Amino acid sequence: MSSGRGHPLAYPITVTIGALAVCAAWAPFGTLDQVAAIAAVALGVCGYTGYRLALAFGILRFRPPSTAPTVRVARIRQQHRLVGRSWLEVGGTGRPRWVPVYFDPALVTLTETEGEFTDRTIHVAGRRLYPSGRMRDVEPPGRLIDNPSRPDPGAPAHIAKATRLRRRLLLDSQSTVAAPIAALLWVYLDGGGFSVFLAATTIAAACTIWLSAVQGSDPT
Repeated sequence: MSSGRGHPLAYPITVTIGALAVCAAWAPFGTLDQVAAIAAVALGVCGYTGYRLALAFGILRFRPPSTAPTVRVARIRQQHRLVGRSWLEVGGTGRPRWVPVYFDPALVTLTETEGEFTDRTIHVAGRRLYPSGRMRDVEPPGRLIDNPSRPDPGAPAHIAKATRLRRRLLLDSQSTVAAPIAALLWVYLDGGGFSVFLAATTIAAACTIWLSAVQGSDPT
């Protein structure tokens, strides 16, 4: 499923590359122990991103096998702490279920409709949506906001603003307030001066932005 702003997975992949680039940029200046720690962080980023992309592309199942491929779906937006995500509320199969999806501009104007589900793919209104996690039986935590029953006439302008790369990075960077604390802890454990603190802060900040993006942050 693509849009004028690119593939829904383009943003999390771009942020992942950025986080790895930050790790690679600091590695030549570290000691052996520091380089090993940076390498461990980079491997963690690659491994978790690979898992999330495997779910999104259908390599791994995001839900148990089901005999009901066509279901009623509605989009809800979750606001939990500093993170917003898009979810599909799945009905028509007994108790409702929820599956997180990577943000796509088409979600903003999505009204309740039928969706076609397999164990690995989601198609809604003729478009493919990409799961950003496994389906769950428990309602997501935080504040849940239902989409309007009718599309908002001002949605195109809202979408254009929401999908700007700078805005998405700014929203996902809210969690970076904890990066200096993590850096101070690293300096306390491993030693080093201001350069080590700066490197640790930068890497921690890049990884917090990456984590929000790869989990399917919603800029709306």
